[in-house]
Amino acid sequence: MAIARYRTPWILLLFVVRTIASATFAINGVHAGVNVLTGQRPFRQEFSIFQNAGPAFDLYIQALQQLAQTNQSAMLSYYAVAGIHGYPNMPWDGVLGDNTGAIGYCTHSSVLFPTWHRPYVALYEQLLHANARSIAATYNSTNGATYRAAAETFRIPYWDWSLNPTMPGLVNAPTLTITTPTGVRAVPNPLYNYTFNPLPTSPDFPEGDSVCGLIRHYGDTGDFLTSLQVSQFLSTVRYPTSLDPNATSQPGKVNKQLQANAESLHDLTYQLLASEPNYTNFTSSAFSHGNSLENVHNIIHALVGNGGHMAYLPYSSFDPIFWLHHAQANPHSPPFPDNVDRLTTIWQALYPTSFTSPEADAYGTFTNPPNGIEDTNTPLTPFHASANGTLYTSTTVRTTRTFGYAYPEVQDWNATAAQLAATVRATVNSLYNPASATRKRAPPGQSASKRAANANAAAYQWAINIAADVTRLPTPLLLHFFLSAPPPSPQAWSSAPNLIASLPLLSTPIQDLSTTSTPPPPPPRLTHGQLPLTHALLRLPVSQLPDLAPASVLPLLRTALQWRAQRFDGGVVAGGEAAEVRVVGRPVRVGEGVQRFPAYGAWEEWVWEGGGEGGL
Repeated sequence: MAIARYRTPWILLLFVVRTIASATFAINGVHAGVNVLTGQRPFRQEFSIFQNAGPAFDLYIQALQQLAQTNQSAMLSYYAVAGIHGYPNMPWDGVLGDNTGAIGYCTHSSVLFPTWHRPYVALYEQLLHANARSIAATYNSTNGATYRAAAETFRIPYWDWSLNPTMPGLVNAPTLTITTPTGVRAVPNPLYNYTFNPLPTSPDFPEGDSVCGLIRHYGDTGDFLTSLQVSQFLSTVRYPTSLDPNATSQPGKVNKQLQANAESLHDLTYQLLASEPNYTNFTSSAFSHGNSLENVHNIIHALVGNGGHMAYLPYSSFDPIFWLHHAQANPHSPPFPDNVDRLTTIWQALYPTSFTSPEADAYGTFTNPPNGIEDTNTPLTPFHASANGTLYTSTTVRTTRTFGYAYPEVQDWNATAAQLAATVRATVNSLYNPASATRKRAPPGQSASKRAANANAAAYQWAINIAADVTRLPTPLLLHFFLSAPPPSPQAWSSAPNLIASLPLLSTPIQDLSTTSTPPPPPPRLTHGQLPLTHALLRLPVSQLPDLAPASVLPLLRTALQWRAQRFDGGVVAGGEAAEVRVVGRPVRVGEGVQRFPAYGAWEEWVWEGGGEGGL
């Protein structure tokens, strides 16, 4: 085995990364099409544009289909690469773990959350590019040159759910018609689902009763087991029709939920980019007491999955839409990468001097022990930068140049850091807050007739902050917030007309139950989230809410604001037992010019005292 030691700036930290002694797979990304003189790189593009890219899209579908059909036992199969994230919780590329932390290698609730996903998605892109090149070589002389050229600049696409809040239509089609080397053909759509072949059993997926996998959670009265039916499905599903192994997805219901949360996702995205200059707070729901990248990321996981694979983090990466979510880029450019990575790249251009600081990871991972300190030099397991076993760190993946791609919003060649930041601010304003640079905002006491047309242009902003100890949750939950009494049927909550927004609490399994030992209950592990409230207040008539000042808003919220907690199977959980809720507000002053963000005042908070049905 190989032992690597790393130092933080303030504490000696020993990371033991155990590897099997053999050559490792080097994740280099894709450098074809890169201008070595200027540094200009091909863009990852938004799916709604990329789907019309002709040869590039044809190659993408065939390359992903080929990857999905690779034998599951191969290290570079779709199954094995997807399995890096969570289950089967086994070594990949020789990087061994001690299995004391959370399931899989992924660093959720960690300061490494954004940087860990960068080499992960780059690995996926590298494999698809290799497949695309080999497929392009089989086209005939009539169109062969066109397809070979498309393969050279091929980069994966992303889904910008903040501007396009419903799933791309082609993702939900069982078959697609594309041009293949043998002509125009209808082919199975590899974006629709992934079919396990064979369906994993223990130890890959944990063994429980005859139907369901089991995950261990902890409650106030001791430890207990909660069924997790997702492990029984023969193919990945989104909002499944039933718990039958042959259940299918319900994209209409998924899109209805996403549309109901569209304003919330839009506002969370803009405010995260415009108002959070600290990298640690930006990254993770473990450190920010409000909005964070992981906060927005979790909402998409839950709303798309809703009982299917995307909703359960250890299984989520098997769903092909995972890779569109985690590579999201600009909707005005063309392939489907990670929106998490795109938002990170934009944020880095806006705040280039802030980066990873040493922080404790309460959960740990397959290789990182719980409560270990992680920093810029912590290995991003299991991703190797070379064949000799060198692992990437946050420092070595800090820029997308490492992997040979860019996003249209962040063209970092031929520009200083200050010039790039100014350009990116203007782009973010134009995409997510076009009113911010074109008009002044009135003070909190403004008349209702002059209230802002959108929440990001309001002079006073409101939000709901949520904190929960996920070790005490019996199952992952959705918290639904309403600006009046919710519908009587829980089945109508997630898309109700008076819904403010929904926030998931994604409890994370700490150990794999292929072992039989019963560990003691873990210490509390808090997760934090935020939902915007301003957009819902602006829907109210002037007679009900004349302005957004606290003197007007707080009396209304004391009687109107309600929330409910719901399992993914539709069951209801007592709200007061799920989370602590606070209402927060802050003044906002518009920036001068398109290259400036608004100036945000400090949050003021009011504690919620009535569980799921009370008041402030």
